[in-house]
Amino acid sequence: MTTSTHTTCVWPTFVYRDARAAIRFLVDAFGFAENAVYGEGDRVDHAELGWPKGGGIMLGSPREDSVISDLPPGTGSVYLVVDDPDALHERAVAAGATIVRGLRDEDYGSRGFTCRDPEGVFWSFGTYTGS
Repeated sequence: MTTSTHTTCVWPTFVYRDARAAIRFLVDAFGFAENAVYGEGDRVDHAELGWPKGGGIMLGSPREDSVISDLPPGTGSVYLVVDDPDALHERAVAAGATIVRGLRDEDYGSRGFTCRDPEGVFWSFGTYTGS
């Protein structure tokens, strides 16, 4: 019998000009949990935010020693599974997210929406869990 341990093996990563403000926004607007934040002052060398349904993201401030920092801040797109996209949509709007595709039902059975955070990253939320 094989024993397995659940470990998150996919971590989307982002660079934010104001990483501390991004963390506050992502926690307040979407419900991420602040699991770890390293860095002094306004600088974030590394942060991990957990998603309530599992998994998470990593983010930080631009760094000269990171190839990820070659990406312009505000670059990227992520899809996250949610149980109640309507409630999350309301929460995201209240926190200042820019809605780019409103709530809708898809022909493949999902309900969701897409928005952008204050630095421009695209965040899609829906009930589709994959096949």
